[in-house]
Amino acid sequence: MPLSEGISPVQGADVHGPTAVIKSVAKIDHLRTGGTLLNQKFSPDFFADETAIGKVASLVRGYFRLDGHHIQFNVVSADTLRKAQEMPEHYRDLIVRVAGYSDYFNDLGKDLQDEIIRRTEHAEVTG
Repeated sequence: MPLSEGISPVQGADVHGPTAVIKSVAKIDHLRTGGTLLNQKFSPDFFADETAIGKVASLVRGYFRLDGHHIQFNVVSADTLRKAQEMPEHYRDLIVRVAGYSDYFNDLGKDLQDEIIRRTEHAEVTG
């Protein structure tokens, strides 16, 4: 069972939100690693509010100001991913970030699909 992908927290361990995650992983000297990968997953409901884009932009800018190097996002609910497993014919175009690359969700093996489903799904950016 995978612990995590890249420098992302172990699935379910990032209980204090994405801002706490970037503050934590920014403590790493990214220049000495040869490259780092941070995945974040947001609920689509988060983007129902017009201010969401600004919040995510501030999150990314803050990460880079802390000398973070690479951050990528999935904006999909775990419920949608489970439905895609049950009825793949209805989700042929569903693409997800895996770990440094994107792929069609239904082309991934079940173990990897389950790992992506288990990733923490953030519903807000706090500060």
